[in-house]
Amino acid sequence: MDRQVEKLGKYGFFVDVKANKIQIKNAIEDMYGVTVESVNTIIMPRKNKFRYTRSGILRGKTKLVKKAIVTLEEGDQINFYESV
Repeated sequence: MDRQVEKLGKYGFFVDVKANKIQIKNAIEDMYGVTVESVNTIIMPRKNKFRYTRSGILRGKTKLVKKAIVTLEEGDQINFYESV
């Protein structure tokens, strides 16, 4: 993670597409023991993928992904490498 982002107290997570902001906030607070100030979410659209093979064109789509940008209160920090 970028050092400047950590100084701002913002962290990014991949979350379940069905999760809302309140559920994300409660999960982060329970897992890491920090206070969440705000949660911003974005659903990344699917992309079409094509592969040309001998047997023809294979078509598909990427998975639907939801990202959450979590802003923590000043002074709070998440250490992901604590248990490693």
